[in-house]
Amino acid sequence: MAVTCTRRLCFEAGHRVYGHESKCANLHGHSYKVEIEACAPELDSVGRVMDFSLLKEKMGGWIDEHWDHGFLLWFKDAEAQFAINNLPNQKLYRVPYNPTAENIARHLLEDICPLVLRGTGVSVTRVIVRETENCSAEASHKGC
Repeated sequence: MAVTCTRRLCFEAGHRVYGHESKCANLHGHSYKVEIEACAPELDSVGRVMDFSLLKEKMGGWIDEHWDHGFLLWFKDAEAQFAINNLPNQKLYRVPYNPTAENIARHLLEDICPLVLRGTGVSVTRVIVRETENCSAEASHKGC
């Protein structure tokens, strides 16, 4: 049996989907909602995977520092980076993939969560990224 806990985090950010065939090729923004599902081999002495506030502090803190009220741009999208870099004091995060909801979920699951939660004994098994009320993407690992 696997026991998990999930924390929802919200942030505001802009992005551009490089090569998109429609309006998402433009610089634009979203009120993102992210769900981080965590698990641990054993519950702690209180009976938790991890305290929700600690998950918020760690993952939410990372998101606030790097993504909130900033731009997520693919490092290969030179045009968008040029536009953002020519505005003073802009917060820019270069993602290793085109910043679709799917790739943002993947980046959090594979790269960011293991880094931020290192040493806690907790791993993330699923990340859901919502760009809008109607559109979301999910990346997941099986098991804990």
